[in-house]
Formats: sequence, C-alpha cells, structure tokens
Amino acid sequence: MFVIGCHLSTEKGYTAMGEQILAMGGNTFQYFTKNPRGRTPSKTPEPADVEGLSALIREGKIFSPLAHAPYTYNPCSADEGVRNYSAESMHR
Repeated sequence: MFVIGCHLSTEKGYTAMGEQILAMGGNTFQYFTKNPRGRTPSKTPEPADVEGLSALIREGKIFSPLAHAPYTYNPCSADEGVRNYSAESMHR
C-alpha cells in the first residue's frame, strides 16, 4: 500500500483533516500538536470530532496520522528555561 499525505491544520478539527486529505487523494497526514513556532497550546478536541477521524481510520481510509511536535522544543538547549519548557511540554 502506498501511503501519502501532507501537513494539515487542526483549525477546523480532526474529522475535517481526514476529509481534507481524502479529498486531496491522500490517505495520511501530519499535524502540529500546538503552534509550531510558539508556546500557545492547541484547543482541546471535542470527543465527537476525534471519533469522526477514528471512524475514517477504522474504515481503512486514513492510515497512521502523525502528531508533529512544535519547533520550539529543544531539550538540548543551553538555556535552562527552554530545556525545562521542552521537558514539561513533552511530558504532557
């Protein structure tokens, strides 16, 4: 099976990402867990929205979506504050 996708925005929700990638002819996607260049947390997804994407996965239409950590994570930073932020954020 050929698996192809791209980065998608969580702005319209998880089900919308699944529908969008299918409309584009893909079958997987990657999304950021929060703002990729900042520290703004993403909104908590609605259970029904997650279930909509889960249904597409169970039906075999979507394969292994990937969550992408923000660029701001740097557990090897010389800055102790950045290291602590990174460790705390990855722990959640």
